[in-house]
Amino acid sequence: MVQFILNNQEVQPKLAVGTTILDFIRYHKHLKGTKIGCREGDCGACTVLVGELIEGDLRYQSMTSCLMPLENAHGKHIVSVEGINQNTLSPIQQAIVEEGGTQCGFCTIGFVMSLTGFAMNSETANSENAIAAIDGNICRCTGYKSLERAAARISEMKKGKPEAADFNWLVQEGFLPAYFKDIKARLEAFSAKDKITIGTKKIVGGGTDLYVQRPEEMAKTELHSFLNDAGLRTINEQNGHVYIGAAATAEDIRSNPLMQKIFPNLREHMKLVSSTPIRNMATIGGNFVNASPIGDMTIFFLALDATLLLTKDDNSRIVKLRHFYKAYKQLDLEADEHVEQLYFKTPPANALFNFEKVCKRTHLDIASVNSACLIFTKGDIITGAHLSAGGLAATPKYLAQTALFLAGKQINAEVLFAASQLIQTEVSPISDARGSAEYKRLLLRQLFYAHFLKLFPGKVSLASLTQAKNS
Repeated sequence: MVQFILNNQEVQPKLAVGTTILDFIRYHKHLKGTKIGCREGDCGACTVLVGELIEGDLRYQSMTSCLMPLENAHGKHIVSVEGINQNTLSPIQQAIVEEGGTQCGFCTIGFVMSLTGFAMNSETANSENAIAAIDGNICRCTGYKSLERAAARISEMKKGKPEAADFNWLVQEGFLPAYFKDIKARLEAFSAKDKITIGTKKIVGGGTDLYVQRPEEMAKTELHSFLNDAGLRTINEQNGHVYIGAAATAEDIRSNPLMQKIFPNLREHMKLVSSTPIRNMATIGGNFVNASPIGDMTIFFLALDATLLLTKDDNSRIVKLRHFYKAYKQLDLEADEHVEQLYFKTPPANALFNFEKVCKRTHLDIASVNSACLIFTKGDIITGAHLSAGGLAATPKYLAQTALFLAGKQINAEVLFAASQLIQTEVSPISDARGSAEYKRLLLRQLFYAHFLKLFPGKVSLASLTQAKNS
């Protein structure tokens, strides 16, 4: 039986576990503050907060309720706008009103919930992080500047918050109702006996793609949620390898100290991956199995030459991520087999990593072309390389020939120009809504150059690359 706390009430919905939180909130609990917008996790009008016990701490994240099945709410605290309303406006609601951040009002609830989540989380209190918290919310009335001013005010208010998660301070300052102080103890009291086993149920991660593609089917499907299995959300390092559970979310990866240490620019790279609410939901295993030719995290880990651990019953096997994709949306995955874990070698000190993406807008957009690289060097010599690119073939592409060509070469414009010609022989883009085949080939060349311009600014320049092309 799925059970969770909705605002201040413990609930056990007698509905198919694939029913979305959005539909449960609006049609069964008659809480109309949460709005129905795109139903694709894009507009943010249905944003709620999800509180979860993680390693003994209660943490809240913003998520889009239109893509969240009841199964993924099991044992958690789901907060709609009614759950933060009080006798007076909260400081966040007041800031939005005073800065003129609401007009038609349809999207306003999503902004309120996302900014409340920012006030509750451990992100540093500054305008940049406050604005980043609403990168999954769309408004067509305000032009956003009023909302940005409100976000800046809220970041100033948050500077008085203690570093540790302090619900007493949040309640005292009026950000939250008093009942939030008891939620941790109430979640801890939930029985573990209701843990749901896989059996023949359909496995779902964050549901961020399945609920876009097949919402009606998913609503009637018996599910098993990987998000409820803490053992599949671990990230650790052993014997020179990094191991990541299939249920780790994009945000788990982005905020993990080990991953940040290995990839100093990780937070910058992850800004290009969807939006805050979707990163809070989307799992790495789901991204791989979705098999999109332009899946951002797939391209990221292809450049690390990652390996997958696949499990069926008590049997496991491994397969390289680069060999996992057989054809468009066809995987080396047997019936009832699932991704358990991925792992890759910890990059040595002489390795540099970069991720690039081109899309029509910064947040929550599908790439026209994306690319990643891991370059090993000794002085001016490339001793090895891994390269990947998306949007240029029927599957996510590991660029083996170009990587092999670079090994043993000096880092200079002539070598990179020759590699940029070879790389075009490894791809077969088609024209579609994201651009013509010719345009995608141009983007691939530019992203390939961008890797080296960013990683080796003293050894290669745009001028030298242009000269090499014209010589």
